[in-house]
Amino acid sequence: MGMKDTSNDVWESGASYEPYIGRWSRLVAQEFVHWLAIPEGKAWLDVGTGTGALTQTILDLANPKELRGIDRSKDYVAFVQSQVHDPCATFEVGNAQNLSVESESFEAVVSGLVMNFVPQPDQMIAEMTRTVHAGGTVALYVWDYPGRMQMLRHFWNAASALDTAARELDEGWRFSICNPNSLRYLFEHAHLSQVEVRPIDVWAEFKDFNDYWSPFLGGQGPAPGYVMSLSEERRTQLRHRIYNSLPFALDGTIPLVLRAWAVKGIK
Repeated sequence: MGMKDTSNDVWESGASYEPYIGRWSRLVAQEFVHWLAIPEGKAWLDVGTGTGALTQTILDLANPKELRGIDRSKDYVAFVQSQVHDPCATFEVGNAQNLSVESESFEAVVSGLVMNFVPQPDQMIAEMTRTVHAGGTVALYVWDYPGRMQMLRHFWNAASALDTAARELDEGWRFSICNPNSLRYLFEHAHLSQVEVRPIDVWAEFKDFNDYWSPFLGGQGPAPGYVMSLSEERRTQLRHRIYNSLPFALDGTIPLVLRAWAVKGIK
């Protein structure tokens, strides 16, 4: 289903991830949680907590009685523990494909921007389904990498024009699973009912080019990892090509649409 090797993707520094993707994920998470419309006072599991974008949104909007976050990176778990201070929230290191959670323990099991990085997405969905109560909700969202995740499309289009090897790292090519038909198939194959898929579009307004470019120097994820692997000369070439491709507004800001695909189903 369009999955490529993810073994070289680096996800360690929460402080670097936040200005790169975390700040935009929070905007998607708000729309996502409103869409799920889970009643207050429910138990939630967040699979692949990362820096806590979805976790904090659930705490802010859904008033859960319990929220458990699991992530494979001990550095991200430490980061989110330092950022999220709520007595109902706990965090631990774990594997999305083999959750250390009893079956039917939660009423909502969710994940944000993780599924495509898991070697076996169907196993992750099966585990999420296993851990939710009968009648509970399983849901996730991923970026529309091949389409309207414009921040990354501008980057990889420029990188691929300069270096054909960059295509191997392009999330749009590697993660073609991030489309409505594939997401629907995964959820229906997991025997979830009432499956719905929808786009969530958010506006990312970068203050200037530095606001867009600087996060790519943080080394978190495929694109920043690629930037930091380049020589200074090639990095400068890439920087100039991206600069010339971006749609600057008259005030110097850079407005881009970032689309995510969200999917939900009932056990």
